[in-house]
Amino acid sequence: MTFVDGWKERATLAMAGGKSPWGKGTSGASDGGAAQGGAGDGVPGDAGDSDGAPSGAGNGDAPKGPRNPWLPGGDDGRRSATIEDLFKQRRPGGPRRSGGGPGGPGFQLPRRPDGGSWFPLAVMAIVGVWLMLTSVHQVETKEQGIVSWLGGKYSRTLSPGINFTLPWPIQSVSVENVSEFNIETIPDGTEQKLMLTGDQNLVDLSYIVRWNIKDLKQYRYQLVDPQQTVREVAEAAMRASVAEETLNRVLSGAGRASIEASVLQRMQAVLDAYKSGIQVQGVQIRKTDPPKEVEDAFKEVSAAQQDAESYRNQAEATAQQVLARAEGDAAAFDKVYAQYKLAPEVTRRRMYYETMERVLRQTDKTVIEAPGVTPYLPLPEVKKRADAQPQIIVEGK
Repeated sequence: MTFVDGWKERATLAMAGGKSPWGKGTSGASDGGAAQGGAGDGVPGDAGDSDGAPSGAGNGDAPKGPRNPWLPGGDDGRRSATIEDLFKQRRPGGPRRSGGGPGGPGFQLPRRPDGGSWFPLAVMAIVGVWLMLTSVHQVETKEQGIVSWLGGKYSRTLSPGINFTLPWPIQSVSVENVSEFNIETIPDGTEQKLMLTGDQNLVDLSYIVRWNIKDLKQYRYQLVDPQQTVREVAEAAMRASVAEETLNRVLSGAGRASIEASVLQRMQAVLDAYKSGIQVQGVQIRKTDPPKEVEDAFKEVSAAQQDAESYRNQAEATAQQVLARAEGDAAAFDKVYAQYKLAPEVTRRRMYYETMERVLRQTDKTVIEAPGVTPYLPLPEVKKRADAQPQIIVEGK
């Protein structure tokens, strides 16, 4: 308690300007009663006795103990520091600034030619640079910016060009490229993505989705993870579209085009319902293969189907040729019949002669029906012998 009461007395004396509120001298005065305290006035003993301060400095005794560090440098006394002493320590000429050396107790910033401090100008320059960097924003042609209050609440959307906002952190700006296409490849890598077709078959299907930002405000504030949302919506739409087609149509080019258009339409409807601010630009199927476990059997079936299709095409081509020939014969018969109706006898005889000529054209016998002529003449044999004899050509001199 004596130690605490002593510090209370020192604080009281310091606030009173070094004088005892009871009319005594300062704690360092020659009057020993100020240090000891009068028994009649109830002032406790000086706590300075405990830290080496003498209780009877005014009796000619030499100072003992360490010097008070809060006293001015020229004061060698051992007394309590007053508020005035503390302020003296902070003055430019005080002992705490008497040291030398850069950064030491006596270090001072350079002064302007007029004697003023550079500190206000430095602060103004820093503030100006801060305002310039956080209030002026350049937005490129394909970009848009979102302005938010204190990094949270939406304020407005910035268009391409130079825009001005309140400085950070009052307003902050986030810029996005709204024209660039984002491409999602499903699935990632070489893993299988099996889907069930309408005829209860499995197909390994991979595809890509191209999209961009349509409304930046909705894109930033409606979806937590826009990229993952696009992937999940695309997979749901693809499964629904494949389930409406047969395996053969999924593997064919016409079926792929139909599925791609259906997936794009389904995706855009769902994303618009979410108010996602995303525009789907296209869906492209890259691969449609059977599962790896049945790939060999599927290839054999495909080869058999291709052979059957080839035979079917050949049969159809032959049928077309026969049909075309029959149609030609029918057209020729119609023309002959038209002539027959005009001259039946002449047409009949002409048809007889043409038929006999066509029948006997390949034989080597000639039959002549005429009186006085041998019924059979080996004219072809005679012609062959005549052709076999060499011809002698006599040139004139």
